[in-house]
Amino acid sequence: MEKVKTFNEKELEEKMYNDIKELIENSRKRVLSFANVELVNLYWHIGENIVNNFQKGEKRAKYGNKSIDNIANKLTNEYGKNFSSRNLWNMRKFYLYYPILQAMPAELSWSHYLELLKVKEEPIRNFYMQECINSRWGYRELGRMIKSHLYERLLVSNEDNKLLPIQGNVINTSRDLIKDPYVLEFLNLNNNYKEKDLENEILAHLKEFLLELGKGFAFIGKEEKIKIDNNFYAPDLVFYNHILKCFVILELKIGKVNHKDIGQINMYVNYYDKNIKEKTDNSTIGILLAKEKNKTVVQYTIPNNKQIYASKYLLHLPSKEELEKEIEKY
Repeated sequence: MEKVKTFNEKELEEKMYNDIKELIENSRKRVLSFANVELVNLYWHIGENIVNNFQKGEKRAKYGNKSIDNIANKLTNEYGKNFSSRNLWNMRKFYLYYPILQAMPAELSWSHYLELLKVKEEPIRNFYMQECINSRWGYRELGRMIKSHLYERLLVSNEDNKLLPIQGNVINTSRDLIKDPYVLEFLNLNNNYKEKDLENEILAHLKEFLLELGKGFAFIGKEEKIKIDNNFYAPDLVFYNHILKCFVILELKIGKVNHKDIGQINMYVNYYDKNIKEKTDNSTIGILLAKEKNKTVVQYTIPNNKQIYASKYLLHLPSKEELEKEIEKY
C-alpha cells in the first residue's frame, strides 16, 4: 500500500497558502490577458472608426486634425489620458497597419503595438512581431531590439533571410545564432577600459547580455580553467545553447582580431569537443567578440570546418546609417 504523506499544522498552513496563492496568480493572469485583448480590440475599432467613418477611408489624413483634437479633449476629460489626441492618431495608424483584427496575435499588448508602430516597413515590422512572440519579449525588450536594428544585424549572418519576416529568427544552425555587430549599449565603460572591465560589465549586466545573445542561451561560467599538457588556460565566458545543444565559448577582445586570437579560440573549441561535451551534444561554437574585426585575417585563418565566428561589438545604439556602414565593411 502506498504511504500517504502527512503534514503537521505548520506545513499544512504553508501548503494551503501556496495553493491559494497559485490560484490567485493564475486568475490574475487570465484577467489581465482578457483585459489586454479587450483593450487592443477597443483601440482597433476606434482606429477603424476614425479612418472609415470620419476620414472616409483615406489612408492619408488630409483633414480632421482639429476635430480629432476636440474629440480627444472631450474623451480625455471623461475617460482619462489614454484617449489623448496622440493616442487617437496611434489608434488610427494601428488600424491602417493591421486592418484584419482576427489576424492579430493575442499575446501582444497595446504597449507592444505602440513599439511596432514605429517600424514603417511592413516586412521588418512583421519580423519584430513574430520574434517578439517567439522570444516572449516584454514591450521594453521589443523597443530595445527595434532601436538596436536587430533585423538588419541578423541579415548579415542569416542564410535564408527571406523567411525572417515570416517566422522570425529560427535557430537551425550555428550561423543563425550570430549577429554582426553585437550592440552592448547597456554596459558602463569609460574610454580606457580593459578586457577585464569588459568581462566584469557583461557579468554585471548578464540578463541584458543574454537577451542580446539571443534564444536558448544559459550561462555556464567565466574563465573556466582547462589544462592542456602542463599549462592552464581560461576561456573568458562559457555558455550552453539548449536549442542547438552545444557549448558556446566567447572570447572578448578590446582591439582588432589577429591570428593568435583565432588560434586561441580554435584550441578552446577543440578541447571542449574532445573533453567536455557529451555524446549527445553537438560541436562547440566559438565566438570572438572584438572591438574591431579584421576581415582579411578572419578570412584566411578561421578553419572552414570549425564553428568559429568573429563579430564586432558596439557600445552604443547605432543609427541605421551607421549600421549600414559597419555592415559594408565586412
